[in-house]
Amino acid sequence: MNDIIRQLPDSVANQIAAGEVIQRPASVIKELVENSIDAGADAVTIILKDAGRTLIQVIDNGSGMSDTDARMAFERHATSKISSADDLFTLHTMGFRGEALASIAAIAQVELRTMRRGETLGSRIIINGSRVESQEPDAGVPGSNMMVKNLFFNVPARRKFLKKDAVEMSAIMREFERLALVNTGVDFTLVSNDTTVHSLMHAPLKKRICDLFGKNLDKQLIPIETDTSIVSVSGFIGLPENARKRNPLQFFMVNGRNMQHPYFRKAVLQCYDRLIPADTQPNYFISLRVDPETIDVNIHPTKSEIKFENEQAIWQILTAAIRDSLGRFNVGPSLDFDREADVPEIPVFNPEAEKMPEIDVDPAYNPFVERVPSTDEIFGSELAGSFRPRETVHTRESASTRSESGYSRDGYSPRRDGGMQKTAATDWARLYDDFMRKRDEGMSSAFGAAHMEEAPVDAGESAPSLMPGMSAPAGHVFQYRDTYLLTPSRDGLMVIDQHRAHMRVLYDAYMSKVDEQEFVAQATMFPDVLELSAAQSAVLADIAPRMSRLGFVITDRGGNSWSIDGVPSQLIDTSARDMVLGMIESVTETGLDLASALHEQVALAVARSGAIRRGQPLTSDEIERLLSDLFRSRTPALSPDGKSVFAIISNDYITGLLG
Repeated sequence: MNDIIRQLPDSVANQIAAGEVIQRPASVIKELVENSIDAGADAVTIILKDAGRTLIQVIDNGSGMSDTDARMAFERHATSKISSADDLFTLHTMGFRGEALASIAAIAQVELRTMRRGETLGSRIIINGSRVESQEPDAGVPGSNMMVKNLFFNVPARRKFLKKDAVEMSAIMREFERLALVNTGVDFTLVSNDTTVHSLMHAPLKKRICDLFGKNLDKQLIPIETDTSIVSVSGFIGLPENARKRNPLQFFMVNGRNMQHPYFRKAVLQCYDRLIPADTQPNYFISLRVDPETIDVNIHPTKSEIKFENEQAIWQILTAAIRDSLGRFNVGPSLDFDREADVPEIPVFNPEAEKMPEIDVDPAYNPFVERVPSTDEIFGSELAGSFRPRETVHTRESASTRSESGYSRDGYSPRRDGGMQKTAATDWARLYDDFMRKRDEGMSSAFGAAHMEEAPVDAGESAPSLMPGMSAPAGHVFQYRDTYLLTPSRDGLMVIDQHRAHMRVLYDAYMSKVDEQEFVAQATMFPDVLELSAAQSAVLADIAPRMSRLGFVITDRGGNSWSIDGVPSQLIDTSARDMVLGMIESVTETGLDLASALHEQVALAVARSGAIRRGQPLTSDEIERLLSDLFRSRTPALSPDGKSVFAIISNDYITGLLG
């Protein structure tokens, strides 16, 4: 029998390694720039064509390489950073694995020109898919000039999965921002398709932040700084009032290296509890300095995941530093250590003090009492035995206690003679049969027949009194506090959020007619000015022409500043700023088609603005129609923004409450 295990050729092994190290053009930029930093460069220029598909060029003024080093640099596991396993615990460089250049050369056409400082002649080497085509002397300047052309040219499956240029450019911008933040002493220039996107001079961290993300951040950040034997913490955190719903600026750095650390991120967010709304997140730029022997960066080929030996201690130090800064800048609670400890917080009780005068009140007197209608008046004589009249004191009815259809929340309206007249909403016998039929039909399709049960009203028994805030029944449905609808189910008591339920109904109705929607631009009275990051601006510049065909009027004001001068007529009552930022995020993160993203955004905006509000009383007709439409939806359990529409209080839980 023939042997079946064989060693892979180096070219194949390098392509496999490239799948871990190089996922997209942004990965190439990260590896090449980190090599330039390790080489001592203080000026780096990045040149791109077609968001890195055609060309990625990184030029630096670092130490350069000799002829032999230039050739060896593209061999797998060849590195100048470490020489033994012990060096992994004293790392002071960005790279050390010796995989990046070999991986890049395996899936692209590479040309390197390099020359060491103090020499007059350098070297030029050309590699095509791991195969060295030529190496010859070359006259140049000190440093290195690396050109990566036609990324994934020999791996068509990988090239096919690259996203649109706007999405890839956005990823490049995010990687560039991380590199620029962690290397504030380096001059960076970024050029895309012959347009200079960034030109950054070396500067302190706060100046670098403002250069990258806008000058308006200058007054939105407060410093944090603490130094202990375990960790040194420095950087800036955002003021609570500047927390963002979308695209928060959140960066962690350790020993000059970017990292992702959910545990420490949670520590930061915990410090903002009760200071910011639940749907927002703060900005922060936090740098940690620790002993290299207490961290492990060799977790993943991209070196973005880092393990800490003293995680819990660093958590406590980090949260203490953040809370101290929030307290010192009067945005959070702080302790006043200068106040005398014996000063009482409340007046001392004095039994000789003058007592407050007593006032006699007649509890039986109520000037607002009106005649309460009889059960026959409200429900009709044929259903009077099924309901116990509520002990209700009717006050002057305000507009908030009436629905748009004109019915009061109790199902009857005042007569001119001071009594109450029965309305169409109180014809319970007619509504009961029709409602239960539609409800059962809708709920059966949504949950299946196993979740249904029949619970007819026994006319011989009187129903229990309703709780305060609970309106009259519509079949088996009650409105509680004008916010929730309560109805029995097989598994217990179903509680339905009326606002989210109506959102689901309106969203589905809009999306079912999406092909019929026409977008007409409606000019805004006051243009909404957006100050975007360079990454967001690059995406918006790419999608702006298509957005104009969908009804948006957006003007480039220069310097990553844009103004929204018009929106689709369907969105005139919604936030144009949130809409545009949401579309940028959708296109960037998911690569969705712009028209599809817009339709979903419009449908969600229409549903939110048109849905009945919490606290709005509903008539039985409205309740019947809402639930019937809801349970005909394909996804009745979730609102369009992914929140639960209803919850079920189980029978076992109810039994346990009652003992």
